[in-house]
Amino acid sequence: MVTGRTTYRGIAVLAALAAVPILPGAVGVASAENVPRYRTGEGATKVAGSPKSSDAPSLKPGLHTDAIKRGEQKWYAVNLDARTNAYFSAVAAPTPGTKVADYGDKLTLSVQDSNGTSCGSEARPSFNGGGMAYPIADYVTRRVGADRTECQKAGPYYLVITREGSENSGPDTWPLEINFLNEPRLEGSTPAKPGHGTWSTETPAPRTDATKRNARGGTGFNDAGSVASGVWKDRIRPGETRFYRVPVDWGQRLNLSAELPNSTSSRASAFLARVLGLAVYNPARGAVGDPSFVSYTGKPAAAKEFTAPVDYGNRFDSTGSVNAMRFAGWYYLAVSLHPDAAQYFPKGAELTLRVDVRGTAKDGPGYAGPAGVFSVTPEDRESAQKGRTAQEAAKSGTLMTVAYTGIGTGVVLLLGLGAWTLVARRSAAGAAGPRPGPGTAGGPGGPAAAGGAAAAGGPGGRPSLSGQSTDPTQQAPQDPRFGPPQGW
Repeated sequence: MVTGRTTYRGIAVLAALAAVPILPGAVGVASAENVPRYRTGEGATKVAGSPKSSDAPSLKPGLHTDAIKRGEQKWYAVNLDARTNAYFSAVAAPTPGTKVADYGDKLTLSVQDSNGTSCGSEARPSFNGGGMAYPIADYVTRRVGADRTECQKAGPYYLVITREGSENSGPDTWPLEINFLNEPRLEGSTPAKPGHGTWSTETPAPRTDATKRNARGGTGFNDAGSVASGVWKDRIRPGETRFYRVPVDWGQRLNLSAELPNSTSSRASAFLARVLGLAVYNPARGAVGDPSFVSYTGKPAAAKEFTAPVDYGNRFDSTGSVNAMRFAGWYYLAVSLHPDAAQYFPKGAELTLRVDVRGTAKDGPGYAGPAGVFSVTPEDRESAQKGRTAQEAAKSGTLMTVAYTGIGTGVVLLLGLGAWTLVARRSAAGAAGPRPGPGTAGGPGGPAAAGGAAAAGGPGGRPSLSGQSTDPTQQAPQDPRFGPPQGW
């Protein structure tokens, strides 16, 4: 079945075919120089946010890259319709080893209309990993609904991103990746917020599968390694953050555990606070609560997360970790290991990831259009079971498309060849016919001879081809900085 996901992935798929991904995580002496950096999305559009709204560059749905300095504020312009929920995420990815301050260094994201009215709450992703520099991300939204009063009209809007930080933090410029997504409107009524007590808050025991499967974490959202329910193993370097993704459907939830083994080093005995971190993000790159960082003393340690079940009505909940579990799709896991862990693991550590997708998948809320990234497909589940990276999954989908296209083209050619052969044989048979006797109408020199030749040389009946657009669009006045209005 072809879905809106296929169109959304198109550019990334073609780019993936031309690129050989470099898989991080090889064993080596830990240092900031050999820790892989965040890998931005293939085909992302470069933009330069402006300090003034009047000069703000236009953003269209998709990935964009920029950079931001300490103390900078950047404005971006977007056109929104009056029907669609829009999500804007930002990933700040300082270079590994960069100096950052916990809670002091952060981004602030907001969406505003042309009057400066804020379209809901701000997002403030920050660091809380004991001074470790790692990718931080969150989103803001312009949500349309009967329970909303601000920012409901079609027109120009702005995404505003500010970087805050003290003089004690590093002056380095941070790379930014901005993602603009539209969530389709619902076809029917809006589901209500789940009532209290409809699901358990007690964290269950982690999975205990006897077999560990190999996982391949990526540097970020764009090259995350796929995982499914089970126990997975990987390697992680001190100072590194490794990303994984798991498909979670409507009604399902995640029970997660990221674990370090005991140390075999006889020379290390330090207490390391906030050394192993686990963060969860939804399909729109919204943070599902705060990251869980745990300490390490040389004994086994585990960072754990347990989410609410995915439900459309969760968006009406005031608890951030529940609010973020609002749609199905790929959920992302980010595991971080503090650089100080090199005392125990100078060549990297074995990482155990226990993934438990709990609950039975349910039908979605009924989108009026293709759900796109806000859905789980059979191909997604297959990629997760096989542990494919995002690039491998994209390449596999493209190869299947090429294969199906090739088969279809071959069938058409064979059918055409068969039809041509049949027509040719019938024409030959008609031209030859039963051999007539001399002097008959069809015989040599008979009156039908000339007519038969003329008929054989007549038009072949080839139909003329014509095309006509079946998707007319309306035009609307617009500010050129904002691009075409969404929904037109």
